[in-house]
Amino acid sequence: MIKKKANVGMIISAAVLIVIIIACLMAPLSPYDPNLVKPLEKFQSPSAAHWFGTDNFGRDVFTRILYGGRVSLLVGFLSMVVSIIFGTLYGIISGSSGKIVDGFMMRLADIFMSVPSFLIIITLNIYLKAGISTLVITIALFSWMSVARIVRAETLSLKEREFVLASEGLGAGKFWIITKHYFKNVFSSVLVASTNSIASAILTESSLSYLGFGITIPNASWGGMLDGAQKYIMTHPSLAVYAGACILITVLCFNVLGNSIRQSYDPKSRR
Repeated sequence: MIKKKANVGMIISAAVLIVIIIACLMAPLSPYDPNLVKPLEKFQSPSAAHWFGTDNFGRDVFTRILYGGRVSLLVGFLSMVVSIIFGTLYGIISGSSGKIVDGFMMRLADIFMSVPSFLIIITLNIYLKAGISTLVITIALFSWMSVARIVRAETLSLKEREFVLASEGLGAGKFWIITKHYFKNVFSSVLVASTNSIASAILTESSLSYLGFGITIPNASWGGMLDGAQKYIMTHPSLAVYAGACILITVLCFNVLGNSIRQSYDPKSRR
């Protein structure tokens, strides 16, 4: 029963995410410029011409939602790739090394985890050139530690398995064991961590843009749209609802997808 529910959740979440990704990729097909200001068309209600209406500058909200999604998803995916690659390598090297090296590397990861990462990310975005590359680097800089700890724990467990001990007994080198055994067997944990990493990166990017430290105005982002909508929350709440709902649905789908994948790979969760 648990496995069936996990599969249903995985299918629904994956389907919703595919729709969102395809819609965002097709954003350039919109007939509207997401940054073109039209004061005479501001605060229009949803219609056939403007599906989500227009904002306080007369810009098409639906078009800006799509372009904002491109930013959030791009930052989420790129941050995930950087943090997963570095975190996986770091965790495997730490777990497969001796106690001294392992202890030093984990204490270094603990130091990174103990610092107020969000405040440092804000500071870095202030002094560095604002843009997607800066967001990706700063977010990935403080998101690899959890992946490294998970992979390191898996690697420590794998070191005691019979097939690894047998490979060492037959004279296999450490590099061969890492590539043939460790990488393959930590894949499921890394896959779950990647979905959670994307969701976390999207939330961080949205928070930074909401506070004015992310994507610069007038470029569209879901967090930036929330920031602009808060002034009109009493008179035109839909401006905040659309962007907020997109963040909620996207992050929720990634989290459900990750949980479903974990249940599919983890035999204990099927019982």
